[in-house]
Amino acid sequence: MSSAPKLTAELENGAVMTREEFHAAYLQDPQLHRVELIEGIVYMPSPISLTEHGQPQGLVLRWLDSYADRSPSLVASPPATLLLDDRNEPEPDAMLLRATPGWVDDGGHIVKVPELVVEVAASSRSRDLHQKKRAYERAGVREYIVWRTRDRAVDWFEIGPDGRYITRQPDQAGLIESSQFPGLVLNVPALIAMDKTRVLAAIRS
Repeated sequence: MSSAPKLTAELENGAVMTREEFHAAYLQDPQLHRVELIEGIVYMPSPISLTEHGQPQGLVLRWLDSYADRSPSLVASPPATLLLDDRNEPEPDAMLLRATPGWVDDGGHIVKVPELVVEVAASSRSRDLHQKKRAYERAGVREYIVWRTRDRAVDWFEIGPDGRYITRQPDQAGLIESSQFPGLVLNVPALIAMDKTRVLAAIRS
């Protein structure tokens, strides 16, 4: 049985640091994965449940990939380092963004604020709905989706006229269409039921 990777002295759960300090420490240990800096606090990864996180995340990525296939300027990203601001370096579960010049740095890290971010929230529910939500809102992520798998619920937030998130509600058919990506429609009941066919069928051409 292999031992857990040794953590650097700087990176420990709950440590307080700037993004520059965090990024330098993170790059020193290639064995670390899914460590995040949120509002200046380091969060180490928890064990990932296949049913509560892995499979739902896969369906979200399939949904975004299917939409992004329509245009070479669209990028549907799996978890990747997002250099958000001087206090935040998250690795969102999924992102959809328009690739513009300079959207990644020389190391392949995303430096552009994505138009849409999705977090699959099982054990991370509180953080995703509070610290991360504040960070994404302040940075100007236009749409933020949190799939609370244990609660069997989806929260869709959109930046309002005052720069604060407002909550979108599904229509009577259970559908929500992205304001940033026309035709990207989410069938909320189908997503919660993990019905891949109905989720993909909701995307409009």
